[in-house]
Amino acid sequence: MATSPNPATVGTPKKKDESFLDKIGTIGRKKKAKEVNILEEEGKMAIESPTSPTIPDVGPEGYLLDELEERSMIEPTSKEDPKVQELIKILLDWINDVLADDRIIVKDILEDLFDGQILQKLIEKLADIRVQVPEVTQSEQGQKQKLQIILSVINRLLQLQWNQVRWSVDKVHSKNLVAILHLLVTLARHYRAPIRMPDNVSVNLIVVTKRDGILQTKKVVEDITTINDDIGARFERDAFDTLFDHAPDKLNLVKKTLVTFVNKQLLKINFEVADLEAQFHDGVYLVLLMGLLEGYFVPLYDYHQTASTFDQKVHNVQFAFDLMQDAGLPRPKARPEDVVNQDLKSTLRVLYNIFTKYKGQGA
Repeated sequence: MATSPNPATVGTPKKKDESFLDKIGTIGRKKKAKEVNILEEEGKMAIESPTSPTIPDVGPEGYLLDELEERSMIEPTSKEDPKVQELIKILLDWINDVLADDRIIVKDILEDLFDGQILQKLIEKLADIRVQVPEVTQSEQGQKQKLQIILSVINRLLQLQWNQVRWSVDKVHSKNLVAILHLLVTLARHYRAPIRMPDNVSVNLIVVTKRDGILQTKKVVEDITTINDDIGARFERDAFDTLFDHAPDKLNLVKKTLVTFVNKQLLKINFEVADLEAQFHDGVYLVLLMGLLEGYFVPLYDYHQTASTFDQKVHNVQFAFDLMQDAGLPRPKARPEDVVNQDLKSTLRVLYNIFTKYKGQGA
C-alpha cells in the first residue's frame, strides 16, 4: 500500500538566496520603472487637461524629455488625409520611375527610405553622381553614419541655407513622415520632376515641450506643399495641349515638320536629329541651332559640349533660352528643367517657338 509523501520532504522549492548586488539591481529597476510611470502619468495629465489639445498616446518614452526639449508628432487623422495620401502615392511613383532601371520598387515611404539606401540611389540618378558611402550595415550607428553622408551630399546639391533644411539624420532615421515628405518634395522641385503634386498639403502637428518639469502642448499646422508655381506651373492651354489630347495624328505631322526644320540647319555642320525629346534634352543642339539661325559662332566656353550632369544640361538649355530672347523671341513657356527631363510637349513648344520666327529662312 502506497504511503502519502512526507510534507516535510516534498514541497515548493526554496527561493534562491539573493546576493547583495542582485538586491541593488532589483531596487534600481523598480526605481527606474517608478520614474517612468510617474513621468507617464504627468504627461497624460498634461495632455488630457481641458486646456491642452488631445494628442496620441506615445508611451513612456514620448514623455521622457529634458528641460526645454521639444518633440512633435503628427495627429493620426492627418496621416489619413486624402491629400497627404495622394502626395505620398505621387512621390512613390516618381521614385519608382527614377529607379526603374535599377529594378528597385519602393512601397513604403517610411520603411524603405529611413536607412538612406534608397535616398542614395535616388540622388545618384537625379544628379548623375556617385556617392561614396560604407557598405550596407544593419547597426543603427552605421545606418546613421551612412545617412549623414547622403544627406550632406543632398543638402550641398540643393544649395539650401541652414534654416531651409527641414530634415535631419535623426528625423529621417526615426521615420518622421513630415521630414521625409519635406525632403522628397524639395528634391522633386529642384530636379523638376515631371509630376503634379497636390496644392496646399498640410498636416497637424502636436508639439510637446517640457518647461519647469511640466509638459506643455500646442497644435501647429505644418505646410508640406503650397501653390506649385515652380513645378508644372499652370500655363494657359495652347495648341499643343489640344494636339496631345485630341489629335495625335496631327501631332506626328508637327514633329516631322520640326525635325525637317532643325535638320535643315544642323546638317550644315554635319549633325542630324531624329528624336526631338531625347536629342535636345542636353541643350547642345539648341545652342548650335540658335547660332546657325542668327549667323554667329557660339564660343565653346559658354556651354557644356558634352553635358553629363543634370545641372550642366540645365545650364545649356537656359543659355539657349537666353540666346532666343536676345534674338527677339518671346520667353519660352517651358522651363529648362522640363526640356532636360525630356518632356516632349515642352521641347516641342520651344522648337515651335523658333520655327515660327525662322521657318522662311533659306538653307
